[in-house]
Amino acid sequence: MKSIAPENLIIRPIITEKATDLKDESKFVFEVSVKANKAQVAAAIAKLYPEVQVVKVNIINVHGKKKRVRYHYGFTAACKKAIVTLKEGQKFPFFDGV
Repeated sequence: MKSIAPENLIIRPIITEKATDLKDESKFVFEVSVKANKAQVAAAIAKLYPEVQVVKVNIINVHGKKKRVRYHYGFTAACKKAIVTLKEGQKFPFFDGV
């Protein structure tokens, strides 16, 4: 299987009310590639952000929802989310203002 570059594996952080509440438990939510697995996500976070230590990674598949526009039906894009648990007291530098 072809390996995915860490820059392409982590798409963006997800900043919602629920994800912000998880920050208190040192858990952070990211949208990741649909081909990613837990080990690849942990390795990508470790390579992109060497100042943090990953303790655990949970993966969630988010299925596309059925939507209707006038007479046509379609689906929103499916994606994959990763909840990354860091060592106690650590956080990502870009989550400081949130």
